Amino acid sequence: MDAAERTAPESRLERSSHTAFIDNNTLYVWGGYQVVAGKDVMLPSDEIWLCDLDSGTWEWREITGDKPPDLSGFCGSHVNGALYIFAGCDSLGYTNQMFSVDLTEQHYSWQRVTDTVGTTPSPRNKHSCWVHGDRLIYFGGYGCKTMGEVRNTSSASFVVEEMSWTTIGNALFRCWGWNNEVNVFDTHTATWSMPETQGPVPAPRGCHSSALVGNKGYISGGVETAELDMFCLDLGTWTWTQFDVSQSCTPLGRSMFTMTPVSDHTLFIYGGLGTDGNTLNDAWQFDTQRKEWTEMTHPHKDKPRVCHTACLGSDNDVVVFGGSSNMRILMDSVAVLRAPSQDHCRDVFIFQTQPYSLFRLCEDFIGRNPELFGKQLNWLPSKLRSKIEKRVAFFSSATPVLTA
Repeated sequence: MDAAERTAPESRLERSSHTAFIDNNTLYVWGGYQVVAGKDVMLPSDEIWLCDLDSGTWEWREITGDKPPDLSGFCGSHVNGALYIFAGCDSLGYTNQMFSVDLTEQHYSWQRVTDTVGTTPSPRNKHSCWVHGDRLIYFGGYGCKTMGEVRNTSSASFVVEEMSWTTIGNALFRCWGWNNEVNVFDTHTATWSMPETQGPVPAPRGCHSSALVGNKGYISGGVETAELDMFCLDLGTWTWTQFDVSQSCTPLGRSMFTMTPVSDHTLFIYGGLGTDGNTLNDAWQFDTQRKEWTEMTHPHKDKPRVCHTACLGSDNDVVVFGGSSNMRILMDSVAVLRAPSQDHCRDVFIFQTQPYSLFRLCEDFIGRNPELFGKQLNWLPSKLRSKIEKRVAFFSSATPVLTA
């Protein structure tokens, strides 16, 4: 994939397979790809987009420094004010490099993470990450290993893809496959480690979704199963648990979907690419205490999404951005292909998961009806007045960025 040209930057908001997070009610978006002239084009790594969720306005910011290559299939994580990017694919193939940028500084600058302690995981993409304290805990993915690495890896934790071997002369040198490894990076000490886990380990996979609730990391999907599975890893004891969901109505198996924690026992999933090959528009909640799924009714049935992001916003809103609305997988007797037509999105829409507070309802009412209050708005304290002015701008926009 070619790097996108640095023209008409607002057109680059349309994207899939990016990373996003919310901090101080601002949505940060980095990376991903879009389609230009019928080709997949990676978006530049030296820029980041910020959306003020109160006003619905976007801001483009440059990132200088030792920037990452333009990547696909990477994993982005926000910890202690910094964005970390690990692994993925660049123009030369799979990588296991890590980069970080401190987003609390006035000017953003990339730094390559070097001089780490411990063994860096093998190159990979399509993996996931839990942010737990100062630690980044990576799971799974698809990537390559040398023959020496394969010999030192359990066959249950790395499934070699047939016909993926490369050779040097007559000797096997490297192969590709899926893994279920757990790799931990301590951002405070710059140390890599691989804890020994116990319990029923998930099958090797990628393109799955993960979420953190307390000290437990959840993994779901990303494998070719008729129904969506669910695993939990206790990050204190490193013990896996598999949920038996056979007694409840279970979502269709899927990959490239989102899973967002919305309470201390509830996970919210949306969209993805179903095992039937279609982009999905359904929403479900999984209760980790009752161990059951519940399908949710919602107003966004016209917005199927795959390769999107979903972040936890204020008032436990789930904020969805980007992705593709019509990815399809075409199958024949020879190959599995992605459909050539694909629409990438730039809209932000919100799932409300709980009743709003009276304060939030008042803010929104004033924002929708500022003419009812006239000069009285000027009497508000400056901080509150600034917030109300943003809500007025949000609701008065002719082309709103967000939909609820």
